[in-house]
Amino acid sequence: MAELLFFSGTMDCGKSTLALQMDHNHKARGRRGVLFSSHDRAGESMISSRLGLQVPAVEVFPDTDFWTELSLRQTMGARIDYVICDEAQFYTIEQIDQLARIVDEMDIDVFGFGITSDFRTRLFPGSQRLIELADRVQVLQVEALCWCGKRATHNARTVDGVMVVEGDQMVVGDVDQPIDDDAPAIPRNPAVDPLSGGRDRGPVVGYETLCRRHHMRRQTSRTSPSLYANEMPLPFEPRFQESDLL
Repeated sequence: MAELLFFSGTMDCGKSTLALQMDHNHKARGRRGVLFSSHDRAGESMISSRLGLQVPAVEVFPDTDFWTELSLRQTMGARIDYVICDEAQFYTIEQIDQLARIVDEMDIDVFGFGITSDFRTRLFPGSQRLIELADRVQVLQVEALCWCGKRATHNARTVDGVMVVEGDQMVVGDVDQPIDDDAPAIPRNPAVDPLSGGRDRGPVVGYETLCRRHHMRRQTSRTSPSLYANEMPLPFEPRFQESDLL
């Protein structure tokens, strides 16, 4: 009997990697499936992993109708045994309902992969609906880590390294924003970004995984006082001079 499964977790816990591994395993057993994704880091119509793997997929738009999409494929003679839906947090509630109907009426397995909550710790509508309808919800066992080394449980959005809790639910950003040393030096407010080195290239949106403690304290890897303290040299004087040994 077909099932609707939801594999959830924070960023960096291997959701897309598992999606691609499941697709490989099912294909190796002669099963045929369709892959869907939305707003993947590699661009439109792709499922990619931070490990470097990527596979073509069908891009999901707000007006995508999964029932119509799969019905047309079956009408054209395609065999569909399973569906993989990556970045499912970006799907609409109506699209999640369509996926549940596909499981129940087409007897097709649907495997959804997505982030549970956003940077404000609020559930994504798509993820919430999957939790409500899924036959099983599995939290991935690969643990993302906070900068302190503890298990990361929350996603944080940063602007120039400073955590923010207001704004649109979906904003393009990255989990790693290196500083470009060749960019022109423009004075900036060091209180906003003390690691900027006096350069300003406009607001840089990024994302980071944090444990609950540091998410509630709004302490990211760039604003944590403990990390700054570790970067400062200790004011110790040499105990022995070379002349003292002669």
